[in-house]
Amino acid sequence: MSFFLPHASKRANWLLIAIGISLAAIISTSAIAAVKHIVEKKQPIANNVIIDKVFVDKSERRLQLLSGDDVIRTYHIALGDSPVGHKQQQGDERTPIGNYTLDYKNENSIAHRSIHISYPNAADKAQAKSLGVNPGGDIMIHGQMNGFGHLAWLNQKRDWTDGCIAVTDDEMDGIMAAVKVGTTIEIVE
Repeated sequence: MSFFLPHASKRANWLLIAIGISLAAIISTSAIAAVKHIVEKKQPIANNVIIDKVFVDKSERRLQLLSGDDVIRTYHIALGDSPVGHKQQQGDERTPIGNYTLDYKNENSIAHRSIHISYPNAADKAQAKSLGVNPGGDIMIHGQMNGFGHLAWLNQKRDWTDGCIAVTDDEMDGIMAAVKVGTTIEIVE
C-alpha cells in the first residue's frame, strides 16, 4: 500500500511532498524560536550589576540597559503609531526624545507593569505652551496590555502604543527587577 494516491498524477504527489516539507520547516523554525526565547528569559541580570542608564534608540526599536559603558541587556521595543520625531502634544502618539528620569514604578498598570518616564520636563512644557497645546504625559516603559501578553510575538512586530515604549511581559519583569527608580533614560531618534 502506498502513501501516495494511486490515481493521482505525479505532479499532485510532488505537491503533497512539497507541502509536507514546507510544514516541517515552519514547525521546526517555530520550535527553535520558542526554545531560544525560553533560554533567553531564564537568565536574569545578576543582583550585583547596577543599571545606571537606560538607552532607547527609536529608529532601531531598541532599548538597552547599561552599567557604565557595558550593555547588559538589549530588548526589541514597540513604540507609538506615529513614532518619528519628538513628542509635541498629548495624543500625537510619539515617544519623546531627550534625557529623562525613570521616576516611579506602577505594579497596577493597564499594561503588565510599568516604569514612568519623567516627560514632560521644563523644556517640553515651555515648547507645548508656545504652541498652545497640552504636552501630554504618562509616558511609560511597559509590558503588553493586561490579558494580551500571549500576543507579544505579534504585537512586538509593529508599533501600537500611544507613545510609550513596549516590551514583552517577561522582559518587563526583568526590567522592573534590574532598574531602580531614579535611573536616567536617554531616548534618541
